[in-house]
Amino acid sequence: MALKLAVLRGGRSAEREVSLRSGAQVEAALRGLGHDVVAVDLDANTWDVLRDGGFACVFNALHGRLGEDGAVQGMLELLAIPYTGSGILASALCMDKSRANSVMAGAGLHIPDFEELEVKEGVAAEVIERLVGRFGLPLVVKPVREGSTIGLTIAQDPDAAASGLVLAARYDRRVLVQRFQAGTEITVGVLATPDVQVLPTLEIVSDNPVYDYDAKYTAGKSHHIIPARIEERAQATAADAAGRAFVLLGCAGMARVDIIVDAKATPWILEVNTVPGLTELSLLPDAARAAGIQFDQLCKRLVDHAIQRQAHRVGPPPA
Repeated sequence: MALKLAVLRGGRSAEREVSLRSGAQVEAALRGLGHDVVAVDLDANTWDVLRDGGFACVFNALHGRLGEDGAVQGMLELLAIPYTGSGILASALCMDKSRANSVMAGAGLHIPDFEELEVKEGVAAEVIERLVGRFGLPLVVKPVREGSTIGLTIAQDPDAAASGLVLAARYDRRVLVQRFQAGTEITVGVLATPDVQVLPTLEIVSDNPVYDYDAKYTAGKSHHIIPARIEERAQATAADAAGRAFVLLGCAGMARVDIIVDAKATPWILEVNTVPGLTELSLLPDAARAAGIQFDQLCKRLVDHAIQRQAHRVGPPPA
């Protein structure tokens, strides 16, 4: 049955361009399935557009602030329109890397040691010295509430750590400082539409020294290896950790769990992304294809799940 669907994309976050690309892929897939699809760029008119549009479902392809942090989810709850992906709490929690790390570490998942700082201006030399003394070098510095490695620094020396803190603070006054974890960088996609399905492990090989924004979204600068080139025991522990994190944080629909697997097969969770990239170069679609799920069917499953979830919702009726 053909449905009228809205695809939310763009927005005002630092990941706007990636979101536009994700949205374009989703729009094409849903139109290919015969649906009436309207692209909606998040702005001040979005409430009215969605309220008056007669949409059966909103596919959320927004990355970063407002789209991935519970804000848009709250708007859609108020409008009582089905939407894809996680709800308000899980979205807000996963976007906040510091608090998500605390929850996961408290549940026994492996999280590299970290500390949160509030950075308003420059950082005193004694603070840098303390951080380097606690975590060692290299030192990972990133904004608490950003994605796509935006504002990320892997500092090899104290001066780079100081510069990294200033860079991260341009995006978020709350800055995460974390011990660098050596190992194989993998990602594990998880679907729940509604049953939880952990997708095959995917190893990331970057032509850049760091798997950064450029490597992620420039064709030919990174490569995906499925399954990851780690022993079967390590694949199993990583998949288990990803599934546990997904359920623990209350995710729904889809998520991508980024992990470093060390030489002892320990999976160290870096972060959980509730609206992972859906571009032609993104990780989750590749992992889904490796599990036999083509991109259009992935989109269909997410829309179907959103509509079914709304139908079974318990709570006050829409006004």
